[in-house]
Amino acid sequence: RFGAVMCCCGPCAMYRRSAMLSLLDQYETQLYRGKPSDFGEDRHLTILMLSAGFRTEYVPSAIAATVVPDTMGVYLRQQLRWARSTFRDTLLALPLLPGLDRYLTLDAIGQNVGLLLLALSVLTGIGQFALTATVPWWTILVIGSMTLVRCSVAAYRARELRFLGFALHTLVNIFLLIPLKAYALCTLS
Repeated sequence: RFGAVMCCCGPCAMYRRSAMLSLLDQYETQLYRGKPSDFGEDRHLTILMLSAGFRTEYVPSAIAATVVPDTMGVYLRQQLRWARSTFRDTLLALPLLPGLDRYLTLDAIGQNVGLLLLALSVLTGIGQFALTATVPWWTILVIGSMTLVRCSVAAYRARELRFLGFALHTLVNIFLLIPLKAYALCTLS
């Protein structure tokens, strides 16, 4: 719809040779804070393509195969790499967003603010429990409501009820991914 997919996943992406060659030097010499960077190359290449004025598009009929994590340790290492590249390349992409589309700008902000609000809600709940020894029911209710709304919208848009099951991922987010993302932010370089 917008010609601006924000991350073309490595095993699922194809690029025009001329476009790739025009950005090869920037791509191969990827630096973060003056040091070579070896994570998030697919997101970085996507941002380079968009910065150069190329379109990035989703093709629903494409078929691709990839290897997915099969243990918790491998999954968490993957998520750590992805979190680092998301933080780094979101900052790189901010100047691009207004020129691409207002919806994309809102979506990028929403994805990051949503995670921040979830983290703040969890920290508030932990603080309440630690200070007052009471269960933070309002925090639990807000997180549960946000989760149900998000999953309901996804189920409605995809026209598939199975997306409601994604609500269980909130527990993975709270107990595994939020701490991991905080660690990723602290160890970007």
